[in-house]
Amino acid sequence: MKDYKSIYNGFKWDIPPFFNIAHECCDKHAAITPNKVALIYEDQQGSVTNFTFSQISELSNRFANALKNFNMVKGDRLGILLSQQPETLITHLAGYKSGFINVPLFVLFGPEALKYRIQNSGIKILVLNYDDLEKVLSIKDELPCLEKVIVVGGGKGDDFIKPYSEVISSASTQWRTINTLSEDPALIIYTSGTTGPPKGALHCQRVLLGHLPGIDMSHNFFPKDDDRFWTPADWAWIGGLYDVLFPSLYFGIPVVAKRMKKFLPDEALRFIEKHSVKNLFMPPTALKMLRNIKNIKSKYKISLRTIASGGESLGEETLLWCREELGLDINEFYGQTEANIIVSNCSEIFPVKPSSMGKAVFGHNVKIIDSNGNELPFGVEGEIAVKSPDPVMFLGYWQNSDATEKKFINGWLRTGDIAKLDEDGYFLFSGRDDDIISSGGYRIGPSEIEDCLLKHPSVSLAAAIGKPDKVRGEIVKAFIVLKDGFEPLPQLQDEIKNFVKNNLAAHEYPREIEFTSTLPMTITGKIIRKELRRKEIERVKRKGGE
Repeated sequence: MKDYKSIYNGFKWDIPPFFNIAHECCDKHAAITPNKVALIYEDQQGSVTNFTFSQISELSNRFANALKNFNMVKGDRLGILLSQQPETLITHLAGYKSGFINVPLFVLFGPEALKYRIQNSGIKILVLNYDDLEKVLSIKDELPCLEKVIVVGGGKGDDFIKPYSEVISSASTQWRTINTLSEDPALIIYTSGTTGPPKGALHCQRVLLGHLPGIDMSHNFFPKDDDRFWTPADWAWIGGLYDVLFPSLYFGIPVVAKRMKKFLPDEALRFIEKHSVKNLFMPPTALKMLRNIKNIKSKYKISLRTIASGGESLGEETLLWCREELGLDINEFYGQTEANIIVSNCSEIFPVKPSSMGKAVFGHNVKIIDSNGNELPFGVEGEIAVKSPDPVMFLGYWQNSDATEKKFINGWLRTGDIAKLDEDGYFLFSGRDDDIISSGGYRIGPSEIEDCLLKHPSVSLAAAIGKPDKVRGEIVKAFIVLKDGFEPLPQLQDEIKNFVKNNLAAHEYPREIEFTSTLPMTITGKIIRKELRRKEIERVKRKGGE
C-alpha cells in the first residue's frame, strides 16, 4: 500500500509479552547471518574496522559476564559515558541482555552535570573513555552509589578502576540472554533540561518496537536494498540510539560510526562519500551548516536515498536547498524523549509541506488539545498530544511521580509544544508553549519568523523571542548569526527587518535585531530561546533601574 490513509487506518500493533532489544538487534542475526556486517567503525586516524553480528554478539556476551562478576543484577543502572564507538554498542547490548537499566551520558558533560545524573539514577557501574576518567574521579567522593568505573583505552586497575580490555578479554563468550518482558525497564535518557532540572525518562524494552513505524515513514519505507545508516548525532541521545542505531540493527542494516569531536560540513560529506551512506539522520543545525557548501553534487560522489531531521523546524529555505543540491526531500519528523517520532513526513507517499512536521506516524494517535485535554478542530492552535497507552511512550520520570502526573491530562501525553492541524492532516509547528510571543494581541510562533530570516542571503542561524515591551506586552526580537562575508551594520538590520515585514507579516517582523557570533543551544542542537529571553529580561530590568 502506498496511500497514507490506508496504511494509517490499517495499522495494528503486535507487541509480544516478552521482548529483548539485544536479542532482536544482535543475537537473532548472529544465529542466522553471523558474517553479516553490523557496524562499520572509522577511528580518529581514518582506519576502518567492520564488526559482524557474530563478533558483536560474542563481545557483548563477554561484557555481560564481566558485569555479572561485579555483582550487577537485574534492575541495576549501568552508566555509559561513551560516544560513537564499538564499546558503546557492546555495553548497551550487554546491559539489555542482563536486564539492567542503561543510562547513556554525553561525553561533553562537565563534572556537575555528570554528578547530578549519576546520583539521580543511582548508577552502580560506569563505562567511560580514559579521557573522561579525571572528571569522574573529581566527584567520586560525592557518588556513594558508584562502585566501579570500567575504562576504555587506558588506566591502571585498582578496586575502583577496571580496564575495559582486561575485564572483557578474561570473560566467557557463553551467555543466555534474560527473557525480559516488553514492559521491563531498559533505559533512562535524561531530558535536555530546557524547562527545569533534567528529568530521567524511563523506557522499557518495547520502546524499540514503538520507534519502528516512525523510522519507516521518515526514511521512505526503511529498509531497502543497500541501505546504510549514519548520523552525526551522538549515541548518548535518543536520536542517535533509537532514530538510527537500534532500528537499523533490528532490520539487519549496517550502521556507520565515527567519534567526530566537531561537526565540519566538508568532513561529513567526505565521510558520507567514503562509506556509501544511503540514509542520514541529520539534526537541523548540521543541515543548516551544510547549506554553506556549494556544488555538493559536483564535489562529492554521494548517493543518498533518504535524509530525516528532527528537533527544530527546518524551514522552507533549507528544504529547497536540499532539493536543489542533493535531489532529495528532507523528511522532517517530530517527537521528544518521552515519546519519540510520533509525527513525520514521508515524501514517498505524500508531498513534504514547508514548515510542517508531517502527519501522525502509523500506530500513534496524535492530536491538538486545549489546556483541559479536549481535542481542537482543524486550524486551531493548541498543544500537541499523543494518546496513552502507546508503545513508544515512556513509563514515567525516574523517581519523579509528580512530574510524570503533570505530563498527562485526560489520557493524553502533553508535549508542551504548540501547533495546529490543517485539513490535510499536516501538523504545523509554532513553538514551545513558553516560546510563544504575545505582541499587541497577536500570538506569534518563533519558527515562522526564523524560517523567513533564514531566507535572507546574509543569515546563517536565527532565533526569535519576545522582549518585554510596555506598549505591546512583547515585541519580536531576533538574534542573528551572519554568514561569512557580511558585516553587522545598521543598514543590514533595516534590510532584514523590511525583508521579514514584506515576506511574512507586518506584525511579525523583528522590531529589534542583535547580531551575535553564537546562539545558546542544547547539546542536541536545539536553540535555547529561554536563555535568550532570560538575558533580555535582565537587560530590560537593568535599564529600568538606571
